[in-house]
Amino acid sequence: MYLFESGVYPATGLSEAKRVGTIGFCLIHFPKRSFFRNMSPYFTVVIEMSEVRQWHNVKRVKRTVNALKENGFEAVYASTKTDALKDVLNRVPKNALIGVGGSITVRELGLIDALSRRGHRVAEHWSSDLAPDERMEIRRQQLTSDVFLTSSNAITESGQLVNIDGAGNRVAAMIFGPKKVIVIVGVNKIVKDLEEALDRVNNVAAPMNAKRLNRKTPCAVTGQCTDCRSPERICNVTTIINRKPVRTDVTVLLVGEELGY
Repeated sequence: MYLFESGVYPATGLSEAKRVGTIGFCLIHFPKRSFFRNMSPYFTVVIEMSEVRQWHNVKRVKRTVNALKENGFEAVYASTKTDALKDVLNRVPKNALIGVGGSITVRELGLIDALSRRGHRVAEHWSSDLAPDERMEIRRQQLTSDVFLTSSNAITESGQLVNIDGAGNRVAAMIFGPKKVIVIVGVNKIVKDLEEALDRVNNVAAPMNAKRLNRKTPCAVTGQCTDCRSPERICNVTTIINRKPVRTDVTVLLVGEELGY
């Protein structure tokens, strides 16, 4: 739905607007909420819904951050993707070797490009032109990287990191090996408890990743786990990190936006 076109509301300073496609865009570029409330009751409802959702997300994130700290992790909050990107870049030392686990979240933030521009060597195995032995060598480099970047498939409000993996290299690096691990998690991955976390990794994260990878598995067709025996199954290893591993420096960065699967 298009809200404005050039010349529709010249008195408001929107005469040069070409076309605004979403309410969210309007709220970002025209942040004075009183402007929208004066225009229509519809906007008032939309704004109030957005504010209530944001309030609920912040409360949930704060509970999770506190629980993570109690479990020994360093835990921080970034309200936006932009803030999250800046936070991660500030934590990466000069000339560090960066390992990147299989993570849509890391790529959504633009971290790989940002780190490459800073001159870092980035060990990431998703490049399509890699030979199998090259891909395996990069996975091994990730295990001994200076900083390992990844996400978590789910995180409970009691501060547990729950993940599912095909080869196990990503979850292995989260537990031991790299000098520093940074786990970046969107608010959409916060769940109430372990039962909900396991349901999420099996019936949300795994099917969506199987679909993304074009795997020949039942979940890539149905969208839900059937505990299949397919040779292309990607959910072979499930890990639950209850507390920070004693030999690993782990920072969990919770982001107040949806990220990844």
